Amino acid sequence: MASIRELKKDINNVMGDIIEAVYITDAANNKQDSKEGAAVIDEAIATFDGLIAEVNKKDVDNRSKHLKGVRQELEKKAEGLVEKVNKLG
Repeated sequence: MASIRELKKDINNVMGDIIEAVYITDAANNKQDSKEGAAVIDEAIATFDGLIAEVNKKDVDNRSKHLKGVRQELEKKAEGLVEKVNKLG
């Protein structure tokens, strides 16, 4: 069960870092509360909620395979969000 805890921490840390990067990028460009930044933050929060819901699913056939899939989805979604953050600057 430690892997589930680590996966949840990873999801939390990655999405938190992306949200923080949006704030830093907006501040560096003197664009506090930009619509583009807010959209990336909203997407990060929705991604967080979706991934945590997937981790918490109990009725899956192969739990280990399911969690590996969630980790891969985290990496894929995080890459997309980072690209959007980079476009903000």
